[in-house]
Amino acid sequence: MTDKTNPVDLITGHRRMRRNRKADWTRRLVQENRLTVDDLIWPIFVVPGTNIVEPIDAMPGVNRMSIDKAVEAARLAADLGIPALATFPNVDISLRDDTGSNSLAANNLINETTRAIKKAVPNIGVITDVALDPFTSHGHDGILRDGEIVNDETVAQIAIAAVMQADAGADIIAPSDMMDGRVGAIRWALDAAGHQNVGIMAYATKFASAFYGPYREAIGTSGLLKGDKKTYYIDPANGTEAMRDAALDVEEGADMLMVKPGLPYLDICWRMKESFGLPVFAYQVSGEYSQIKAAAANGWIDGERVMLETLLAFKRAGCDGILSYFAVDVARILAKR
Repeated sequence: MTDKTNPVDLITGHRRMRRNRKADWTRRLVQENRLTVDDLIWPIFVVPGTNIVEPIDAMPGVNRMSIDKAVEAARLAADLGIPALATFPNVDISLRDDTGSNSLAANNLINETTRAIKKAVPNIGVITDVALDPFTSHGHDGILRDGEIVNDETVAQIAIAAVMQADAGADIIAPSDMMDGRVGAIRWALDAAGHQNVGIMAYATKFASAFYGPYREAIGTSGLLKGDKKTYYIDPANGTEAMRDAALDVEEGADMLMVKPGLPYLDICWRMKESFGLPVFAYQVSGEYSQIKAAAANGWIDGERVMLETLLAFKRAGCDGILSYFAVDVARILAKR
């Protein structure tokens, strides 16, 4: 019976939030969000050559891999139940130019990687990006003309590249270049080439963020980039603009939407899921990953707990899945549980 002379009871009445937290079984019973292996997409980096596993200094625990090793990584992911890989090439500098012309080579590094993975591990999903930054000599996501990243010419080229990636076996095209009209152009090109079943995961809101540094080291563009990408990426201050950008991608035929970076933009994840109802994904980018790894290495945080907590935060924000360099570590932990 409530003691009305107890000041705590006077304040709380019969409302005791701690009742549902009192034991492990009650906490599990009322848990609102769960992280599973089905939520994971593993980004990997590919280099030319064979038998190469090359550590990336700025991303402890992450490697660049030759195609044969990428195939081994795909087998590992499949064995762990990870649904899909996202592949990113580190193209030889001799193949890079102002227009990213190697993106249109049928046998380029990204397409050869896709063919090898789909042949060896046909049931794992392969997600490819058509942005030109791995192929350009200046590190930008589009064609450089007279000091400007030109929109329409870039869109025409990446639409052709998207078809070639689909020809190689890509299951989902994920354009990260942020050129206007790219989703519609890619959808039209894929359909015209008979790839109606190849999906588009649009980088719907890619922000001009400071969190991309380690990724640029991974694909070999950190020393090449001239200027910044603020003329085509979204200002981190602009949430409403981000939603307008996402709405255009939905209108143009995107099947899935992505927010990049992830943790600093949970509000955008939530708004996109509530507004459009499409599958929403967050990319936990290289800077987010490296911060956690560095802090854990110094003993400042419990790295495993923070890793899992951040991924659960994406689920709470409405995400259907997460691209994360932690994917394999998380899959192993979840398997043990």
